[in-house]
Amino acid sequence: MQLCSDAIILAVRAHGEHGAVVRALTRDHGLQPGYVRGGRSTRLRPVLLAGNVVAGEWRARTDAQLAALSVELIHSRAPLFTAPLPAAAIDWLTALTAAALPDAQPYPAVFDTLGAVLDAVEAAPVARDWAAAIVRYELLLMAELGFGLDLRRCAVTGGTDDLIWVSPKSGAAVSAAAGAPYADRLLALPPFLRDGGTGDWTQIGAGLRLSAHFLTRDVLTGRAAEALAARERLTDRLNRAVA
Repeated sequence: MQLCSDAIILAVRAHGEHGAVVRALTRDHGLQPGYVRGGRSTRLRPVLLAGNVVAGEWRARTDAQLAALSVELIHSRAPLFTAPLPAAAIDWLTALTAAALPDAQPYPAVFDTLGAVLDAVEAAPVARDWAAAIVRYELLLMAELGFGLDLRRCAVTGGTDDLIWVSPKSGAAVSAAAGAPYADRLLALPPFLRDGGTGDWTQIGAGLRLSAHFLTRDVLTGRAAEALAARERLTDRLNRAVA
């Protein structure tokens, strides 16, 4: 096996005295693990940061063997780790992607969108400018894995107007009239997920609660649930920023 591709670093784990096992996302070859010799060295530690973009080369004798990985830095997001909110956003986005995706299966839409959201976190001066994009990324990732929500029409009436709820069971939208008798059991559907806006903090909070319900139920189960700690850190920092 030999593979050369640009990739987004998702996770780095120390291995042995000096090495590191790295999980990185490529556009056309999906999530690829690899062993980086000297990955804990002073030279490579700044390169192997979650969110960084690298040119990677994976080499292995067989597909079953953990590949040896060499990397060259293309774009560093290291400066963002000095600010608590952007750092928490990168931690969550990369931890979610690493925990949710299977190895070696291409998800080009996930790769492109993850890169765009990371760019937004890097470019935006305030968290409100990128927080809604994180919710959209979470929903896209779920959809790519087969757990998409149907927010286009009411699950009860089939109509497309006044959709303000989501069923926590089916993941389908529900109109105000149809959902009124069950309002205490439904999840709020924030308008920005329908109209493409950025939403205010109330809407963003509702979006985060919506995606959290389905991520926890359908995607981040078993050992993958460990990634939710990164999400809790992010939401805690967002809440403190709003307060």
